[in-house]
Amino acid sequence: MNIGHIHQAENWRQNHDFALSNRRGEARTRVVLWLTFVTMIVEIIAGAFFGSMALLADGWHMGTHVTAFLIAVFAYHYARKHASSPRYAFGAGKVTILGGFSSAIALALVALFMFVESVQRIFAPHAIQFDEAIGVAMLGLCVNLCSAWLLHDHDRHHETETQHHHDHNLRAAYVHVLADALTSMLAIIALVTGKYFGWTWMDPCMGVVGALIITRWSWGLLQETGPILLDASIDGSYADAIRTTLEQDADNLVSDLHVWRVGANHYAAMISLVTCRPQIPEYYKSLLGEFTRLAHITIEVNECEGAACRPPAIHRAADSPTVPWQSKS
Repeated sequence: MNIGHIHQAENWRQNHDFALSNRRGEARTRVVLWLTFVTMIVEIIAGAFFGSMALLADGWHMGTHVTAFLIAVFAYHYARKHASSPRYAFGAGKVTILGGFSSAIALALVALFMFVESVQRIFAPHAIQFDEAIGVAMLGLCVNLCSAWLLHDHDRHHETETQHHHDHNLRAAYVHVLADALTSMLAIIALVTGKYFGWTWMDPCMGVVGALIITRWSWGLLQETGPILLDASIDGSYADAIRTTLEQDADNLVSDLHVWRVGANHYAAMISLVTCRPQIPEYYKSLLGEFTRLAHITIEVNECEGAACRPPAIHRAADSPTVPWQSKS
């Protein structure tokens, strides 16, 4: 093996570490995990003891949020540990996106549980100890608002640092906390109206309302993360701009263009083009220097065949070096 080739290969090798490094977000997610776990235990016990469906539903669905936060923490850890692992073609950056997708599924299950239990309580109401249940629900709301502040404050900080959005793992955790806060607020409204106006039907009805809203949040998160996991292409205008930039140079024709997300904020591009006067791949990569969303670019250069396309030999010698067909990087 030629040792000189090995050193040259190191110069041309591209970085495949597209995992989103977000240590601060991971630390805050851990704090929120423990806050949610403690509140979940308190609300489940209090909801069962005081007879409040809204409070009990809030506690049980916080249990699925605890699971979601565990998924988020695991995703951060796994992505960091396997960031440069050769087992993954473009690193483990999509693990955090998978965590967000899994959390969206958990939200949908929460909504289904809340809906079924609330409908049952509409037709079979239970006695409620309003004073005690209101106190616990307010405690849960305070914890949820504190958790939301922790995650939202960091979410904005991280977007400023990276000039991109989103950390879908952190966003999923934030949506779960918002769902917690929403159900706590609905529980308080239901309990207060039940105590002072005798509207006991408000307790299960608020459970139905909360289930519908959480379902909407879950669907939105699925729409954000699902296409990324399926390697959906970048938006059409961005892809068109890439094509136009390459084709405006000389007589290039882009014959194949694929752009897909390989991490939270990173895209890979695989491009094939045909030209009468081929250049080395690095030349075409330099044309795409302003496309900062592209973190990994592979260019295939094909020389046009046929006498009608091939330029005179004098132009070939003067304008560009001789390169083999289908040169790649």
